[in-house]
Amino acid sequence: MTDAPRQVIRLDKWLWHARFFKSRSIAAGIVSAGKVRVGGNPISKPARAVGAGDVLTFVQAEQTKVIRILECGTRRGPAPEAQALYEDLSPVAVTKPHNPGGDRKGRPTKKDRRDMMTQRGIDSPFDLE
Repeated sequence: MTDAPRQVIRLDKWLWHARFFKSRSIAAGIVSAGKVRVGGNPISKPARAVGAGDVLTFVQAEQTKVIRILECGTRRGPAPEAQALYEDLSPVAVTKPHNPGGDRKGRPTKKDRRDMMTQRGIDSPFDLE
């Protein structure tokens, strides 16, 4: 039996094809900085060959991405085509409960000030002495 050679592609090019980074030079910079791991080993060369079955780990937008490469791809196509190149193995991010009152920006409203005074045990704003 003859095994067909495994199709490989440069790591920076694959990250760009899969649309993880906006440009290939940004992808190469991330790899050169040692921020990408292939199979758990940090990689610092953008020309590192990767192929189907390799597992990549890197941080993007403050989230750790764990990706298994399914295909190498031939071009940087549309998003659905790019998403077919990999399987996302990332852990599910824990979301914080939404606090509608804490989203206000700027000065407190008159009601907010009254509530704060009530919590502090002040009946009137003139009793601050």
